[in-house]
Amino acid sequence: MTSIDEWGIVYGMKRFIFRVLRVLFGLFLYALGSCFVIQANVGLGAWEAFSVGVSNITGLSIGDVVVVTGLFILVIDVLLREKIGVGTVLNTILIGKILDLLLWLGLIPKMTGFFDGLAVLLLGQVVICLGTFFYVGAGLGAGPRDSLMVAVGKRVSAVPIGAVRGMLEGAVLLLGWALGAKVGVGTVISVFGISFIMQATFHVLRFDVKAVKHESLLQTARVLARGNKM
Repeated sequence: MTSIDEWGIVYGMKRFIFRVLRVLFGLFLYALGSCFVIQANVGLGAWEAFSVGVSNITGLSIGDVVVVTGLFILVIDVLLREKIGVGTVLNTILIGKILDLLLWLGLIPKMTGFFDGLAVLLLGQVVICLGTFFYVGAGLGAGPRDSLMVAVGKRVSAVPIGAVRGMLEGAVLLLGWALGAKVGVGTVISVFGISFIMQATFHVLRFDVKAVKHESLLQTARVLARGNKM
């Protein structure tokens, strides 16, 4: 093995580790944002409403519902031929567990005032969008929910990705409401606000989520095995 080959392997591994760390940071931000939305106490966001609703009727923790839901959506993503990568797997498993940990630690108190709650809700949405930017941008596979968003976005390319996200969130919210989750003024703001906030966040960061080329698990394994640049 030449020194050039060795350098290529080292470079590839360092780059891969950096990308995984980017994914992990993004997942933490996403879970943190979801925690903010729940603790805002002015009406749950769409996915939070669904998770809380299922949690109430099954006894599972909110985080475990997030994990199980992610696995179910993962099957849909596969059927829609979206790539499943390292980031997808990490997302499916970790966001729910990090959310459970944050709620258990109680670092973010539940808001008691409407305007305080509204501010925390909006902050949570911004953090969620930033989390999406970090882990999707790593190119190691979007999370199951975001893969669904991207898959639908590709099929309706004329529709802004923020609007696609808003439509999906609206459908999930109806399910959460039917399961008895708390809804309120904050819920309406959350469902309609997430599309605008995501669109604005991606615009500021000059990030085109549809242009990201993700690596599947098999592709990542092959690249690492060959020691090529990733």
